[in-house]
Amino acid sequence: MKKGDNTPLKFNSLSEVHKAFGLRKPLHPLISLISDKAERVEMIRPSGPHVLNFYKISYRPKFAGKLRYGQDYYDFDEGGLLCAAPGQIVGGNAEEEVTGCSIFALLIHPDFMLGYPLAKKIKQYGFFSYSANEALHLSEKEKATIIGIFKNIEDELNSRIDDFSQDVIISQIELLLNYANRFYKRQFITRKAASHHLLQELEEVLDDYFNNERSLSDGIPTVQYLAEKLNISPSYLSDMLRSLTGQNAQQHIHTKLIEKAKEKLSTTSLLVSEVAYQLGFEHSQSFSKLFKTKTKLSPLEFRKAFN
Repeated sequence: MKKGDNTPLKFNSLSEVHKAFGLRKPLHPLISLISDKAERVEMIRPSGPHVLNFYKISYRPKFAGKLRYGQDYYDFDEGGLLCAAPGQIVGGNAEEEVTGCSIFALLIHPDFMLGYPLAKKIKQYGFFSYSANEALHLSEKEKATIIGIFKNIEDELNSRIDDFSQDVIISQIELLLNYANRFYKRQFITRKAASHHLLQELEEVLDDYFNNERSLSDGIPTVQYLAEKLNISPSYLSDMLRSLTGQNAQQHIHTKLIEKAKEKLSTTSLLVSEVAYQLGFEHSQSFSKLFKTKTKLSPLEFRKAFN
């Protein structure tokens, strides 16, 4: 990579990663558990962002400086569990100093899970699409649980590979993901004050969007638009909302649309097609269908019942 060139390095195999970071060859071609205690070598950290063609689950006790994750940069002064899906950009660039390393970093090629239900299920875990500033912060007890699973996987990989090895490791990965899912739900609860603040910001963004009639030019607000306004990832936004309101981000947008539609239908004499247009719908039929799904009434039936 040329100096000043931020084009991410791409790693398609675990062997490429181990070689680039100055590590010993992986014990398995499709899965690797990098441990700071197991690796007695000084790791060479390539400068610049990089893209992995596999899943990465890592625990870091402490971060310092800036870390790039996705399209953004985040400052860290705490540790946590980070999860990244294949194709995501991770790592800092040459101008940044990132100190602190992972105690454990689990790399899983998607092919390792072929033939197992986990190959499909792993795509349903939203935290693989979270940004780095949405890392899972663990209590001491939770950290012990997660590290215990990492050690189980490490022990299995360091043992003689046999016909049962893959089944055992897959079950440990599933256990790790289930605990991560549970602990994230706990984090939404224990950080409810911060979540409620985000919810309030979300309402302000939506109100501003409709009050300034941005829907006339930009259409219905998208989950991506709201997430960018709040500086969080779309997946984190949906999961946070689901924990607070029982609705994901798309459903929340629909609820807001119906709220604004009711307001216009009850306080103006606009035609249904005009209401739909003002709310950002390209076709009034789509608006009427959504309205009836949410209220059990058509827009005209609602107006008549209201009046």
